Amino acid sequence: MKMIKGPALFLAQFAGDEPPFNSLDSIAKWAGSLGFKGIQMPSWDKRLFDLERAAEDLDYCKEVTDTLGKYGLELTELATHLQGQLVAVHPVYDEMFDGFAPEHLHGNPDARQAWAVDQLKLAAKASKNFGLKNVASFSGALLWPFVYPWPQRPAGLVETGFAELAKRWKPILDVYEEHDVNVCYELHPGEDLHDGATFERFLKEVDNHPRANILYDPSHFILQQLDYLAFIDRYHERIKMFHVKDAEFNPTAQQGTYGGYEGWVERAGRFRSLGDGQVDFKQIFSKLTQYDFDGWAVIEWECCMKHPEAGAEEGSRFVSEHIIRITDKAFDDFAGGEADEASNRRILGLGGK
Repeated sequence: MKMIKGPALFLAQFAGDEPPFNSLDSIAKWAGSLGFKGIQMPSWDKRLFDLERAAEDLDYCKEVTDTLGKYGLELTELATHLQGQLVAVHPVYDEMFDGFAPEHLHGNPDARQAWAVDQLKLAAKASKNFGLKNVASFSGALLWPFVYPWPQRPAGLVETGFAELAKRWKPILDVYEEHDVNVCYELHPGEDLHDGATFERFLKEVDNHPRANILYDPSHFILQQLDYLAFIDRYHERIKMFHVKDAEFNPTAQQGTYGGYEGWVERAGRFRSLGDGQVDFKQIFSKLTQYDFDGWAVIEWECCMKHPEAGAEEGSRFVSEHIIRITDKAFDDFAGGEADEASNRRILGLGGK
C-alpha cells in the first residue's frame, strides 16, 4: 500500500487583495503556519501565479518552488477549472462565463474558447516544468441546460453533445500525453462530466484516453445522492486527485436536490467545512489507501457558514488525523511461523504425495 500525502490547500477561495492573501510569499507563509504541506495553485490568479511564465521559464518555476519551500510547502498541482469551463459553453451561459476570460475576449465566444484551449496546453507545459503529474479542471458543458428531460430531448442530442465535447478535448488530452500529465476532471453539477455515467460516456468518445482522469470530490456526490464510496471501488484506477470537502443533504417537505432556488444556507444540500457535514471521510481515506492512492489530500474550502480561515485551520488538523500511516507488517505476524512445501503438505494431510 501507499500513503496519501497531505494536508494540502487549494488557494482559489483564499486569494484576495488584502495580506496575507495577496501574494504567493505571504499566503504560503500563512498556509505553512497552519501545518499544511502542500498548496494547489489556481492557475488563473495573477496575484499568486503566472501561468504563461511557468510554461516557458524554468527560473520562474524554481522561484515559485523556492518560495513555497521556505515555508515547508510543495506545489501539488495546477488547477484550470475556469479555463476548462470555457472549452465548452452553451450560448445561454455566454454572458455569465465571460468573467472567466480576459476582458478583451468578452462577447467573443470563439476567441474565448481558443484562449481557454491555449491556457490548458500551457498548464501541461508548466506542470512538466514543475515535475507535476496532474492538472485539475472542469469539462465545460454543452448539454447542461438539457439535464432534466422536459420537454423530452430530441433523439441523438446527448450523443451529439458528447461527440462535440470529445472533439474539443481530444487534442488537449493529446498534448497532455506528450507532456506525461493527466487532466483530472472534477465531476461537478453544471458540467457535462458530473457523475460516473457521464464520465464513462466521455471516456468512450475519447477512446479511453489515458490522460482523461478524475478529481474525486465527495461533496458533489452527497448533493447528487450518489454512492460516493462505491464510486471509489468502480473508478479508483482513474482517480488521480482528491479534494477533501464536506457537505450535507437534508431534504424537507419544501425542497430536495434542486434546492428551490434558495441561497446556500437555506438549501437542502449545502457545502460545509470539514467535520461539519455528512461525508464519511474515514471510509474514503481507507478506500483510497486500500487502492494505493498516493496523491495529495487537498482541502477545498466551501462552507455556507464558517469563516474560511477557521475552515483552513480546522481542516489542516482534520486531514492530518485522517491520513492513514500504512503498516509494513500484518497484525497476525506474531502467530505465524516459517514453513516449506513439505510442512504445508503435512498440514494438509497430503503426506509425501
